[in-house]
Amino acid sequence: MPEPLKAMYNEEFLREFSKKIVSVYSSFETDKFIATVMDDTWDELELKARMRRIAQTLGTHLPDRYEEALDVLFAIDESCVGFPYLFFPDFVEVFGQAEEHWELSMKALERFTSKSSAEFAVRSFLLRDPERMMSQMMIWAKHSDEHVRRLASEGSRPRLPWGQALPMFKRDPAPVLPVLELLKADPSLYVRKSVANNLNDIAKDNLSVVVDIAQRWKGEHPHTDWIVRHGCRTLIRKSVPEVMALFGYAESDGATSLTSMASLTVEPSVLTIGGSCELHYELRIREGDQAHLRIEYGIDFVKAGGRTSRKSFLLSDKTVPGGSLLKGTRTHRWADLTTRRHYPGEHQIVLLVNGREVASTILQLEE
Repeated sequence: MPEPLKAMYNEEFLREFSKKIVSVYSSFETDKFIATVMDDTWDELELKARMRRIAQTLGTHLPDRYEEALDVLFAIDESCVGFPYLFFPDFVEVFGQAEEHWELSMKALERFTSKSSAEFAVRSFLLRDPERMMSQMMIWAKHSDEHVRRLASEGSRPRLPWGQALPMFKRDPAPVLPVLELLKADPSLYVRKSVANNLNDIAKDNLSVVVDIAQRWKGEHPHTDWIVRHGCRTLIRKSVPEVMALFGYAESDGATSLTSMASLTVEPSVLTIGGSCELHYELRIREGDQAHLRIEYGIDFVKAGGRTSRKSFLLSDKTVPGGSLLKGTRTHRWADLTTRRHYPGEHQIVLLVNGREVASTILQLEE
């Protein structure tokens, strides 16, 4: 079993980091710092809690004045690059919230984000003063450094994974949209991915906003088209009609279905948790014009309380001639994951073509 990510914060790491601090701040007490960080509760702390512990403990071992403490971090940050050093911007979040520190904290976040990322640290500033912080995001969106431009988008995502949610932007994403407009054709894929993820976040609470943006943006620039497609992925999975039409997916023609024949079988049909099954599908597309198809299978997973929740899995996304016969096999594994636990019961499996069920079967999952 691989070592958990939090294990990167160990005594060896802390000693190497402390050496860097001592090289510019000789009063730093390495042993005391490490002992405080790795106290009796250390083993119980998860990744983000360990980052926060390191940041908080730095605050008691660096100079008392925030400005002087940052000077120490500024002196070593060129050698503190990568994911483990997310506690640098976290230090700003913990100790730099006071009004008199605003400008310096913004400078620090801008500087540290290119070394690790300040996407989590900016969120407490957004929650405290969203209008002022979004003005700062607009400035960052025009920055020459792609890491800083990405911060403007990534930091304002309403539903950033691992980050604090921004309920005000879930309710009304309007303050975020000007930032995304500035970045919609950004030359950096790193930035474009963030803009697309921001749109995907917004779509979960404000579907019509993203549909409108997609319709306005599509066709403006190849970079923008990539963002629109990736940003609409949740809406495509939900088969939102306006979005399916925007991307040219075929529709049922009145009484004529997209398929003239479809079947789905599962082998074995009875399975224990942890095993795997083979799904066999076959379908014939209606005669006539070529059709752009998104073919998926969906499983109605049984949950702990007996209810079900559907998750879809992509099989194919392509354009085919009318009358085409399509078939294939897919292995599906029923082992528990960190994101999904399986429960015994009858699981319906459906074959979906552009969001419409065209065939189904049943698998009985047992303990």
